[in-house]
Amino acid sequence: MIEAITNLDLNPLLISFKLALITTIILFIFSLPLAWYLSQTKSRAKPFIEAVTALPIVLPPSVIGFYILWSLSINSPVGSFFDEVLGIKLVFNFTGVVIASCFYSLPFMVQPLQSGFESINKNMLEASYVAGKSKFETLLRVALPNIKPALLTATIVTFAHTVGEFGVVLMVGGSIPGETKVAAVAIYEFVEIIDYSSAHIYSAIMLIISFIVLLCVYIFNQKYNKKFTGLHR
Repeated sequence: MIEAITNLDLNPLLISFKLALITTIILFIFSLPLAWYLSQTKSRAKPFIEAVTALPIVLPPSVIGFYILWSLSINSPVGSFFDEVLGIKLVFNFTGVVIASCFYSLPFMVQPLQSGFESINKNMLEASYVAGKSKFETLLRVALPNIKPALLTATIVTFAHTVGEFGVVLMVGGSIPGETKVAAVAIYEFVEIIDYSSAHIYSAIMLIISFIVLLCVYIFNQKYNKKFTGLHR
C-alpha cells in the first residue's frame, strides 16, 4: 500500500479537477440567465425547457454519451464542420469531454439556481422594477445577494458531480493518459486489472474530497439560515 501511494499517478485526479472547474465556470455563466428566465417566465414553453434541462438526471450516461459522441464526431454536421473548417476534432480529447460534461451536469447547476430565484420574495423584485431598475440590474443587485445558499449549492454540487463522471467521459473521451483519463476511469481500469490497492487510494481520495465539499455546503447553509432567521425575528 505504501509503495502504491509513493508511485501514485496524480494526473487522473488533476484532470478530473480541471474538468470540473472548467465545466462549473461554463455552466454557471450559461445557467444563470437560463435559471433566471425559468424562474420569472410564464411562457408555455417553460415545461419543455425544464424537461430538456432535466434529461441528464433520468437518462443513462451511456445514452447521453452515445448521442454526444455522435453529435461531435465527423459523421455529424457539427463535428464535420469543426473538423473540416476549423481543424478541431471534438472526440477523444479534452475539449470534447468538457462539452459532454456541460450537457451531463447542466441540471445540477440550473435547478438549484432556479429554486433559489423562485424563493425570493416577489415584492422585492417588484420594488426594484418600480425604482427603475432593469431586469439585469435586479438580477445582480437584488436576486443574487439573496440566493447565496443556492449559488453555493449549485456550484459545489456541479463541481462534485463532474469530478465523479464516468460513463459519459469514457464514451466521448476514452482513456487517454494525460488528456482524458479522469480519476473515475482510472479506478475502473485498476479494478479491471485487479490492482485493488491503487483503486482503494483513488477511491478514498475521491470519497474524502466529496465528503468535505458537501460538509462545507451544509455547514454554510445552516449558518446562513440561522443568520437569516435571526434577522427576521
